[in-house]
Amino acid sequence: MNLNNQKTSIYYGLTTGSIATAASLAALKSILYDENLNFVEIFTPFDKINVDIHSFDKINENKGRAIAIKYPYNDPDVTVNVKIVATVELMEKDLYLKENSKENTSEDIIIIGGEGVGKVTKSGLQVPPGKSAINPAPAGMIKENLANHLPTGKIAKVEISVPEGEKIAKKTMNNRLGIIGGISILGTTGIARPMSSKAYKESLLCQIDVAIGEGYRNDSLVFVPGNIGEKLALEKLNVEKDQIIQMGNFVGFMFEEAKKRGINKLTLFGHIGKLVKLAGGIFNTKHSIADGRREIIAAHSALCGASRQTVQKIFKSKTTEDMLAILKDNNLDLDVFNSISLAIKKNSLESFDIDIDIILMDMKGNQLNF
Repeated sequence: MNLNNQKTSIYYGLTTGSIATAASLAALKSILYDENLNFVEIFTPFDKINVDIHSFDKINENKGRAIAIKYPYNDPDVTVNVKIVATVELMEKDLYLKENSKENTSEDIIIIGGEGVGKVTKSGLQVPPGKSAINPAPAGMIKENLANHLPTGKIAKVEISVPEGEKIAKKTMNNRLGIIGGISILGTTGIARPMSSKAYKESLLCQIDVAIGEGYRNDSLVFVPGNIGEKLALEKLNVEKDQIIQMGNFVGFMFEEAKKRGINKLTLFGHIGKLVKLAGGIFNTKHSIADGRREIIAAHSALCGASRQTVQKIFKSKTTEDMLAILKDNNLDLDVFNSISLAIKKNSLESFDIDIDIILMDMKGNQLNF
């Protein structure tokens, strides 16, 4: 199977783990065999896959380097077209163990991260603090694919580097997860499917795991829609950045996963335009999936005694800020947003069995409910 052929229409791609594995195998083969490495066949948990090799070079009798590229597929992936470089050095096992006795390793294949591969600095991730951000599954793939070619009595030291990794990492959530200096080498099956929402959800979940790893538990976590909510929460609340969990549009998913991790109470903080949807039982706040803002605010306005004319004005409004202005003009804003807060709390408790304290904000950073 060849999923990394740039000339075909690709609906499935390869993970950074698969590309790193292919480059590592090509680097080792460049030392051992006299062959043209246009591609290599690697074993993944998904299947055997042929992966194109961009270039390879036998540096000396014991050292080789190869580059593979993560070609585009049908997904807006920030690591598309990234070059992953593997440098493999063969060493005598007895000599290596003698010179590195403090490492106390029984591994024949040692994997380290080089330029552009992030370093883990916080607990809660699959890789412990102080190590390179090469997840266990891709590390296992590299070891499995190199093991059959490793000469007896040798150790292979594999360095994975991503020249553009530090730049690319700025477009990911790595920094807030405590992964600094580059991207992560990821993938569980070796195959990247065109489901950006799935990959994004997984990155969002890591925030909860990091927070728990850092010692934050029940009622100390603050869930926000995104960057604006995080910035306001840091300004308005007495919290650390690791306590703040960005949800994106996947509020229900994040609540469900938080519950699985033993979170029974949390604070929900953010702009009314996003969070009001939860009062209507809408837990995916993406606009194209569901809106309902004017309907929800109009309904709660009526429940709080708004006149028919006021309800009609709210229903015809284009933005939540316009609706807020109408409510303020009628001295209904506090009653309405308290009513909406209670509805959010009730829906969250019924749907996810999570108790929620809610802080609703306007665009200027003013709290709307008390």
